Amino acid sequence: MAIEVERRFLVKPDAWWSLVVRMRLKGQEYVQGYLCMGEKAVVRIRMAAGQAWITVKGKTHDATRQEFEYAIPLSDAREMLTKLCGNHLIKKTRYHLGTNADGYWEVDVFHDENEGLIIAERELMHPKQHLILPDWIEREITDDPRYFNMQLAIHPFKFWSHEIQP
Repeated sequence: MAIEVERRFLVKPDAWWSLVVRMRLKGQEYVQGYLCMGEKAVVRIRMAAGQAWITVKGKTHDATRQEFEYAIPLSDAREMLTKLCGNHLIKKTRYHLGTNADGYWEVDVFHDENEGLIIAERELMHPKQHLILPDWIEREITDDPRYFNMQLAIHPFKFWSHEIQP
């Protein structure tokens, strides 16, 4: 069984972007959609860098969940995204940022209906692992389901009311 331990954070846009420019970071474009969004599991299709995957993720408990991911033909992914996922797609640019011996961050800059949202993720070895937060982190959203990619596909960030936006 594959286990993913992941913490997620909102990013301070100005602080983050100056880092991208200074380090000349290159991002990778991602497109993903959801075939199943159940209470116990989510099934996702993702394409990036000419590759594609189908991923099954279990329910999150204490930043931990089961995750199974398999490579699939790119043509199958395109067809599933187009014909089975509908208009509820996530488009984002992902940046990989190594900070020090502590590990690396994945930072997603969202596009289209989720424009303006930037989320940083760290995969950990265990839920209680000590994590040093860089100064470009705004606040933790690991346990806030509004920020789950699946939820952003259904309820995009740009449609959130002013009262619930960060």
